Amino acid sequence: MNRTLFRCLLSSFVLFVLFCGHSLAASPALGAIQPRGAQRGTEATLTFQGGRLADAQEVLAYYPGISVKKLEVVNDATLKVAVTIAPDCRLGEHVFRVRTATGVSDARTFWVGALPVIDEVEPNSEFEKPQPVPLNVTVHGVVQAEDQDYFVVEGKKGQRLSVEVEAMRLGTTFFDPYVAILDAKRFELATGDDSALGGQDGGCSVVLPADGKYIVQVRESAYGGNDACQYRLHIGNFPRPTAVVPAGGKPNEELEVTFLGDPAGPIKQKVKLPASDANAWRLHCQTPDGVHPAGFKFRVTDLPNAFETPNNGGPATASPGPAPGAFNGVIAQPGETDYFKFAAKKGQVFDLRCMARALGSPLDPVLYVGNAQGGALAGNDDNGGPDSYIRFTAPADGDYTLWVHDHLRKGGPDYFYRVEVAPVAASVTTTIPKVDGNNLTNQDRQTFTVPKGGRYASLVIANRADVGGPLTIGFDKLPAGVTVSAEPMEPGLNVVPVVFEAKPDAPTAGTLVAISATHPDPNVKAPSRTALDAALTLGPPNQTIYARHELDRTAIAVAEAAPYSIEVIEPKVPLVQNGGANLRVVAKRAEGFKGAITVFPLWTPPGMGIQGSAVIPEGQTECVLPMNAAPDAGARKWKTAVHAVADAGKGPVWTASRLFTLEVVAPIVTLTMERPAVEQGGQTQLFCKVAVGAPFEGKAKVNLIGLPAKTTSQTVEITKDTKEFAFPITADKTSPVGQHNVFAQVIVERAGEQIAGNTGGTQLRIDVPLPPKVAATPPPKQEAPKTPTPAPPAKAPEKRLTRLEQLRKEAEEREKAAAGGAPAPKKEEPKKP
Repeated sequence: MNRTLFRCLLSSFVLFVLFCGHSLAASPALGAIQPRGAQRGTEATLTFQGGRLADAQEVLAYYPGISVKKLEVVNDATLKVAVTIAPDCRLGEHVFRVRTATGVSDARTFWVGALPVIDEVEPNSEFEKPQPVPLNVTVHGVVQAEDQDYFVVEGKKGQRLSVEVEAMRLGTTFFDPYVAILDAKRFELATGDDSALGGQDGGCSVVLPADGKYIVQVRESAYGGNDACQYRLHIGNFPRPTAVVPAGGKPNEELEVTFLGDPAGPIKQKVKLPASDANAWRLHCQTPDGVHPAGFKFRVTDLPNAFETPNNGGPATASPGPAPGAFNGVIAQPGETDYFKFAAKKGQVFDLRCMARALGSPLDPVLYVGNAQGGALAGNDDNGGPDSYIRFTAPADGDYTLWVHDHLRKGGPDYFYRVEVAPVAASVTTTIPKVDGNNLTNQDRQTFTVPKGGRYASLVIANRADVGGPLTIGFDKLPAGVTVSAEPMEPGLNVVPVVFEAKPDAPTAGTLVAISATHPDPNVKAPSRTALDAALTLGPPNQTIYARHELDRTAIAVAEAAPYSIEVIEPKVPLVQNGGANLRVVAKRAEGFKGAITVFPLWTPPGMGIQGSAVIPEGQTECVLPMNAAPDAGARKWKTAVHAVADAGKGPVWTASRLFTLEVVAPIVTLTMERPAVEQGGQTQLFCKVAVGAPFEGKAKVNLIGLPAKTTSQTVEITKDTKEFAFPITADKTSPVGQHNVFAQVIVERAGEQIAGNTGGTQLRIDVPLPPKVAATPPPKQEAPKTPTPAPPAKAPEKRLTRLEQLRKEAEEREKAAAGGAPAPKKEEPKKP
């Protein structure tokens, strides 16, 4: 298709996605980098497309080998970036972010290859009219709906012809490519759809049977396509293996590896391993014919290698190896099982990991460990994701076997694997939580943007493996003028709030930063690493991630001052268990800024609840966040913060409060409440016994909560010396009949603030009134001698009936009423001997 038209359409598509997406997108926004790749050892001008890029200052690169020569702002949505790509730049995927005066963009990818780049030229959609291209080039193209792109090359008999495509991995859109090599008669010599090494991006390779022209085809696997379906198609004589043995080695080791699966046969290559597998190191097969575009993930560990030996299909002929150690092999035939043996001492604990899918192998491994005779002690299929994992404790001194086969008993020359038998090693993985779990590609708040003279808050997650206790969160580098506040991570938690603060005169700058989590005891060795999941492409079924990049660092930047700041008025009094309070948040606005500010709690401590958000209305300076503590909340102090967002005209601007303290204590007053009953239109009392947990000054107010409609009570005041009291309850003639749950709220004043706690709990029963009594016939009057009437005795104080006595009395009155006024006969109690 026409390249100019394509670029215009793609730009429109990207901007539509950016500005019609989530409303809280990071500021700035980066949508795509064009072109999608370049050749190493060259210079290139890249176009960064997005939004709010007018104040761009820097491009942050995750991997070495690409340097920025010039950054030019075209407009608010476009940057021109001139880069130099070093001759030894790592092949494959690179990651960039744009830093502006107001923030840091999402991460976006760019690809580096070994071959010169040419563009697809239309028309090339017919087999009879392919686009001629030389060997050993990378073609940048686009597949439209029902489009098929054809390219023709000249080949010699015995020459290898390889094709490799990058499409889904580009992270531009859901694009599942299909490639094929055909001869001039349209006979397919090799095809490729999906691959274990490239995912949905396939490839193929063939040794040419004769001199002549050969056609390379690329299309969408279901004949779909659109303007965003870009690809990078590598065509050349380069090797294209599909397996490597061994699949790992020691740091800084020089070893020989064998690449398998290439149509020209196995390829042996000596490689010098790096000190670690940091920077997403990949092993590429390289021969005088070229270098394979797709690199293998290669394990770099301190484990010695062991290799399968011929005929290791049973425990008697198991291939020997050390423990700790790494066992390497290939399930070369369907139905094959490979056995290895190692020695262990009683009580030794090993982590056994069989890695295959994770390294680009088609093998779906099943792993077993057993005794020397092959009796299984433990087995696993997918405990390590698509691969296998077992934690094994040796029951006795002696030899043990482990064995591997494919889950469906498949096999082939590239079904390679690596089983690592390693001592249990503690580790910690740090990350930043996603703010939108429903949108996996959302990268909002995955970086730290600290305004000058202000603060920025985030949560840090530290997932422990085989290590307990507290952890101290740290950062390997911070921009000048930036400090960080964070409490130690609690032993039972995996999250901690962190607040960054920048001085007013801190220079606008940024860097990539790793998040560490270390144990305070120097004798506890638990190395940490950062892992942020940048999902790039989603598709069916169920929003599956098809393209992603794991980032080993995030970005932190100092930005221009925010037009507002927020502070929390730290409570002077604690929360009580089963109590509540309001958290006051106050905003300080810069002159001229009147916009609404939305406030969120950064983190809610365990056992507590804080309202999810509150708004400081336009022109105002304050709001409250209601909060509460559960009855079983731990009695202790916690540190947390609140953060806020407002639109200042250049996109959302985030800021935060300082860390502040929330304290939870046991209830000051606890009530035990009896169960009252009242008739409609009547009155009663609810008697309460008082237990004071902590002495308090003055009087506490107690309110009855939960009364039904048309039913009232009064506030009662108590002191620390009160032992019991009663709530007066008045029911209206229309109060709802039935059982009603009620409880009490006790409010204690301290330091000018209120401590409110809920306590007690009972049921109030409201009954229908008894029917009116039937009048009895009075007996005839008889004259009685008049005698002086003695003075009535002093009335004794009325005794308060217990609940049981009250129920008995009510039952007697009902029986009396049912008998027409006559009192119900009393049941005689059996005489005691």
